[in-house]
Amino acid sequence: MPLSPAITSYNAALPATHREIADVLAAAIESHLARLPKAVRDTAECRVWHRHPVWFLDGNPIVGYSPVGKDAIRLMFWSGQSFDEPGLPADPPGTKFKSAGVRYTSAADISAKDLKRWLKKSVEIQWDYKNIVKRRGKLVRLR
Repeated sequence: MPLSPAITSYNAALPATHREIADVLAAAIESHLARLPKAVRDTAECRVWHRHPVWFLDGNPIVGYSPVGKDAIRLMFWSGQSFDEPGLPADPPGTKFKSAGVRYTSAADISAKDLKRWLKKSVEIQWDYKNIVKRRGKLVRLR
């Protein structure tokens, strides 16, 4: 799946410190999705959604990133709380989502090993965000 021109433009418009992190994350996400079985890979798409790069499987958001303040990029996994990963902090208690994420202040902070494991789990473990409005805010686990 080629990187969306909108995401390429999004990354290019970031400040240099953010751009380097975003480019590493986008390449890792794309590389991971490219190795998925064809049936899964064919449902994948990436686009700028709610003003941030997000990757979807079958219309369900799985991973994305966005700037946080002047010095960090936050990588977020929509179903990340279910990954059972100590290095991937859950969003604050009380939120209705199952998301978790990590902040990076430089590309050197990104652990390729951790990122690969989290991306694998983002495909294997998913909550149905695609239909959250239809279900009136109730999340249902897909896998």
